[in-house]
Amino acid sequence: MTKPKTKSQRIGIYAGAFDPVHAGHVAFALQAIETAQLDRVYFLPERRPRSKQGVEHFGHRVAMLKRASAPHRKFGVLEYVDISFSVARTLPRLQKQFRGDQLVFLFGSDAVSHLPAWPNAERLLKSSELVVGVRASTDVALVRRQIATWDNQPQALAIFDSYAPDVSSGAVRAALRGRRPVRGLLLSVARYCDRHWLYVSFAKH
Repeated sequence: MTKPKTKSQRIGIYAGAFDPVHAGHVAFALQAIETAQLDRVYFLPERRPRSKQGVEHFGHRVAMLKRASAPHRKFGVLEYVDISFSVARTLPRLQKQFRGDQLVFLFGSDAVSHLPAWPNAERLLKSSELVVGVRASTDVALVRRQIATWDNQPQALAIFDSYAPDVSSGAVRAALRGRRPVRGLLLSVARYCDRHWLYVSFAKH
């Protein structure tokens, strides 16, 4: 008897440092699910993100992502061995794991200016769809014009204003160091950081 073919799914991939994950990340993923009709979104934390120094240990960032994802049935977390996301290494892993599914990559608008310069960027764009969440420093029309100038276009594109454009991991880290509240800090993350003494600043006497 022939096994029935599994229906193809639309899989969102959200790579980044997530140092730490915050409400802006979660809101963007939920917006992407609704706008791009995604079946699931997988957070893909990078072990050693490019252009970022002194990030928290990978294990802690994964643990916080899993706690932040737990209330959302369409969220998941991937743990790949790649040091950082690359088209040459990471894309084939994703295509193998999600064979037959449509990959949709989630990016903040700050990535738009340098994404075409990535090594093998054309390979990513020609095989995938993009969802772009616009941050406070720009607007949807400008991002759309920037992407229109790319030599290689994604299979499909969705752009929208982020629900939390001003929330950043940097602001969350600073608030945790100062032991003060801040917009966008998730309760599960705050509790985890408190339990493991993450992002703590010890005053010198």
